[in-house]
Amino acid sequence: MASTFAPFLLKGKTAIVTGAGSGINLAFSSLLLSRGCNVVFADLGLRPEAKAITDKYSGFSSGPRAIFQKTDVTDWTQLSKMFEVAEKEFGGTDLVCPGAGIFEPNWSNFWHPPGSSESKDSIEGGRYASLDINVTHPIRVSQLAISAFLSHQASGRASRENPKRIVMISSVAGEGASLLVPIYCASKHAIIGFTRSLAALDEKFGIRVNACCPGIIKTPLWTDNPDKMKYVDQKKDVWATPEEVAEAMLKLVEDEDMVGGTILEVGHEQTRIVPMLNNPGPKGAAISVSGTPGLIDGVFESLSEEGWGKPQ
Repeated sequence: MASTFAPFLLKGKTAIVTGAGSGINLAFSSLLLSRGCNVVFADLGLRPEAKAITDKYSGFSSGPRAIFQKTDVTDWTQLSKMFEVAEKEFGGTDLVCPGAGIFEPNWSNFWHPPGSSESKDSIEGGRYASLDINVTHPIRVSQLAISAFLSHQASGRASRENPKRIVMISSVAGEGASLLVPIYCASKHAIIGFTRSLAALDEKFGIRVNACCPGIIKTPLWTDNPDKMKYVDQKKDVWATPEEVAEAMLKLVEDEDMVGGTILEVGHEQTRIVPMLNNPGPKGAAISVSGTPGLIDGVFESLSEEGWGKPQ
């Protein structure tokens, strides 16, 4: 059935990528630009390497262009603004990647509840920042993307003849479980379930929603956070690169066999389609880390202390 769809050719199209200021999303944005696709870089800021890319592609009168749109992904007004910018500058949107995410930082962490000294989640707030960023933001962006795709934007209404794409970023954590990062695992399981639930949009409207599940990827999400680097045994564990994930995401966008609802696991020099049922689990290089047993003991020790979870 996939052969009845028009191919999705990136040249001349426009993408919105959240979290494009660094890491996987920067690598994906750079790859899209190299294929002739305009990119709206939506992030709170740009690392120097991202600034160099946007500067390189910002002044072109012809060919692909990059635009930085400062965006707090927890603010729905700012999420809407991304699409307004894409419409104004490029005539609409063809590809959306709500890729911004966080790895259960101490300031929004299950083991540092609201009201504890390290948490920034308000005890009266009724929400966790980790879930706002990792789950609520991609869900809301998907609603906005589908609305844009089905409108009569200059780039054309979505159809089998004019396909559109949404690419999510889950994680191998979405296939398993970890006592260390339970909110993160829950959020990434949510992205897999959400992606599979939108699979039928592909056949009906030409809107393909897929997700990748990266393993251990060498990005600032890890390397800039000493508390996360404790999980890694530098002598034993293998990293994959952001560029490897970006290539897998491109495959989800372009390959006609990657039908709606496909989940693609990404390790070092390997990819694997994740089945909905009877999944044997992640396997291969750059899929897991070795430094967790002692850290789990630390969680148990904190729970043994008097007053855990009570506001300080």
